[in-house]
Amino acid sequence: MANTPGSKKAVRKIARRTEVNTARRSRVRTFLRKFDEALSAGDAGAAKDAFVKAQSELMRAVSKGVVHKNTGSRKVSRLAAALRKMSTASAA
Repeated sequence: MANTPGSKKAVRKIARRTEVNTARRSRVRTFLRKFDEALSAGDAGAAKDAFVKAQSELMRAVSKGVVHKNTGSRKVSRLAAALRKMSTASAA
């Protein structure tokens, strides 16, 4: 248990930061889900729009330290590959 004033303040700061980070992580997951839904629906236009938004949100989470840089890059790369695969399948 925190005893000193400094450690009590640190506990309060951590609680606030955890709440913010949880909200950010949830927001990223929402945009990823919207991309997956557009992809599974086969709507190329909606999928491209959702990809741009998901990529933006992921990179924002990276810049805020919620997600590691490599993790964000890997996820964006996989999203782009899925979008590319869908667009080539629909073009063929």
